[in-house]
Amino acid sequence: MASQAEYAAMRRALALAGRGLGTTSPNPVVGAVVLDIVGTVVGEGFHVKAGGPHAEVLALAAAGPRAQNGTCVVTLEPCNHTGRTPPCVQALLDAGIARVVVAVRDPFGPAAGGVEALRAAGLEVEVGVLAAEAERVNEAWLTSVRTGRPFVTWKYAASLDGRSAAVDGTSQWITGPAARADVHRLRAECDAVIVGSGTVLADDPALTVRDAPVRHGQPLRVVLDSGLRTPPTARVLDDTAPTLIFKAPGAVDGDPRLYEGAKIVTVPQAADGTGVDLHAVLAELHSRQVVSVLLEGGPRLAGSFLAAGLVDRVVGYVAPVLIGGDGLPALAGPGAPTIEAARRFRLDEITPVGPDVRLVARPVVPSAPREPAVEN
Repeated sequence: MASQAEYAAMRRALALAGRGLGTTSPNPVVGAVVLDIVGTVVGEGFHVKAGGPHAEVLALAAAGPRAQNGTCVVTLEPCNHTGRTPPCVQALLDAGIARVVVAVRDPFGPAAGGVEALRAAGLEVEVGVLAAEAERVNEAWLTSVRTGRPFVTWKYAASLDGRSAAVDGTSQWITGPAARADVHRLRAECDAVIVGSGTVLADDPALTVRDAPVRHGQPLRVVLDSGLRTPPTARVLDDTAPTLIFKAPGAVDGDPRLYEGAKIVTVPQAADGTGVDLHAVLAELHSRQVVSVLLEGGPRLAGSFLAAGLVDRVVGYVAPVLIGGDGLPALAGPGAPTIEAARRFRLDEITPVGPDVRLVARPVVPSAPREPAVEN
């Protein structure tokens, strides 16, 4: 069983892993802490960016010879293959580590098997320490690997009565400056931002990060535009960030010079004949190493993602404003026919942001089986 010192080290490793959010994609976020033979922290590190040293390597380098016969506590199973960097399993063996404590197994086939390799080399290995917390900090990457599509966060802003705009369509600004700045932080942590052509036509958004540090480049801008209605003057076509426009097979491309600021991708039409196939869109983005996306489109596009079961997290900004009347709802589309059929979410966070409140919720799904903590 893991010791108190190892649990404390894992909590520290999880905090370190979180520092990599927004910079490591398409790699996972990982934190590692090295304890010496008596349980004192002698080294720590986290994965900063793809192609750079892994967390274990940085922690071992910080520990130096004090790692001999010590313990490495790491949030994700050490890799067992040579990719852009050598395998972490070998680094642990070379450093003389005697015991490894792992939170979550690596589901990525080519890199998996680190636990077995370490045990085969005679090291003690314990798996499953603070696994739920480790799953949360790495939820985007784990979802991407396990499902073959990006992790989808739906972001919306609404009044207390659930309206996203007044009856005339105006929505700027329901929330205050602090909430809007927080949205830019969300954008900075994602690989792509998705909207529909209706949002482009109505609001002409730039979809760039402006009020938060950009550490991994501007996110990819994605427009779902089955009929190719995006005007050539749209701000999403400027040179501040890359843009993909997804169209249906029947849409006429027209003069390609009109879309010099974007790449046009054709995907199948949705089964109901409206819009593009969302599964095909996400599969294409996954093939381009997009791990996480922020859905910022209008209420109908959000409803389509929800109906398709493609919303992994909801981040809602609720303002102390009442719109009433025929104001536009935050969510549209077919909806649930009965209350029993409504999609249930678990409310995980409630945080004041200036005068507004940020709500974070995730779908209620059966818990996946986890490997019990085992050591040898």
